This record gives sequence, structure tokens and C-alpha cells, in this order.
Amino acid sequence: MIGNDIVDLRLAKTQSNWQRKGFLEKQFSDTEIREIRTSKNPFLLVWLFWSMKEAAYKCYIKSEKKRFFGTKKFNCTIHSKNKGLVHFLDVKFKIHFDITKEYIHSFGVQKEPKNLTQKAFFISDIAQQSAVTNQYLLANFPEGVCIKKDEIGIPYLTKSNQKLPFSISTAHHGNFGCIAIISV
Repeated sequence: MIGNDIVDLRLAKTQSNWQRKGFLEKQFSDTEIREIRTSKNPFLLVWLFWSMKEAAYKCYIKSEKKRFFGTKKFNCTIHSKNKGLVHFLDVKFKIHFDITKEYIHSFGVQKEPKNLTQKAFFISDIAQQSAVTNQYLLANFPEGVCIKKDEIGIPYLTKSNQKLPFSISTAHHGNFGCIAIISV
């Protein structure tokens, strides 16, 4: 299973006041809060942790088939310039992330995949996000492959009404979208 998330940093600066009273305490563990407060760039670390948690959450709900709110229960650690780990209950998610001047893109897996396709891309028209994401995603597959969503909104691929053996994840925020695909 795979999950991914993207944060448009320009939009995050204008639409979210992460410094408001209680925000950090509702979303992050005490350890994460300490790291954010002592960071050289707390804004970036807030949104990196957020993106990592969201990627792990999307991965987790694919196996459990149940949505819930619990960002504080997903605990992030950074291991290198582009890798980290998220712990939730007794599950560990390996997180890979890219930080650019414009966005943060994270994807998470429980086991390292053999075949991974992942891409972040610019979307100039926000109204076109789903169509553009589907265009990028389906360009990797033969004609007739469709994206569908299950009863709780998790995307999957089909061809001739048969579910295909891939785990996919899509995300949008501001002017960016992202996809991640692995064989299962």
C-alpha cells in the first residue's frame, strides 16, 4: 500500500496560521513540537510533518478501510535529507519526501516497493486538478484503464471492471498535484 501528500508552500503561508494558539498541540506530539520550535525553519518543518502524517494516514486507511482523525497519533522522525519514518500504533511507515521552494511532496509505504512511480506536478488551473492528476496517472497504463473510488473514497485502478493489482495515491493542494503508484 502507498499514500502520498503534497503541500503548496505559497498557499500554506497565506491560508493557514500554524502559529495560532493550540494548533501545534492538536496536530503534533510533544517531541515534534520541540523539534518545530527549535528548528531553523519551523514553517517548513510543520508542513513536512503534516505531509508525512498524511501520506502515512492514506497508506494505513487502505488496509483498514476506515477513516478517522488522529494526526497527533502519527509520530514523525526525520532520518536524512529526504527520508523519515512515521509510527502509528504498531505500524511503521517509511517516508520519502522532496522539499522544493514551491512544495513538499511525501509518500509513504510499509514495505519498500519494487516498482514505484511517483511524480509531483504543477497545475495551473485549480478546477482541473482531478482531470490533470488522472491524465498523468493514466498515461502510465494501457487504454481502457480507469480510476474508481471505493465507498470511503480510496482510489483504485480497473480495466474492464476488474480491479488491477496496484496501490495508487493522489493528492492536490493549491497549484500542485501528485501521484504515487506501486504494484501489489
